Amino acid sequence: MRLDKFLKVSRIIKRRTVAKEVADKGRIQVNGQIAKSSTALKIGDLVKIVFGNKTLEVKVLDLKDSTKKDDAQKLYEIVSETRETTYENLD
Repeated sequence: MRLDKFLKVSRIIKRRTVAKEVADKGRIQVNGQIAKSSTALKIGDLVKIVFGNKTLEVKVLDLKDSTKKDDAQKLYEIVSETRETTYENLD
């Protein structure tokens, strides 16, 4: 399954076009390699996504063409989630 489709179906990113843009800007890695939106995912792959000040790393558990909202989180497992905080605006 394509990376951008997985991100949409799993609801990690709500729209496939947004997932494609994020991937094509080099903000997504699959198994430590920078990935394009067309990268083929397999079960067990590690996907790392950088959203501004947040980094999310997930492990692919299942691949489905479509899923219900309640079942979307069963497609992946969160490995790590980090947030960078800036202290400039905390005055």
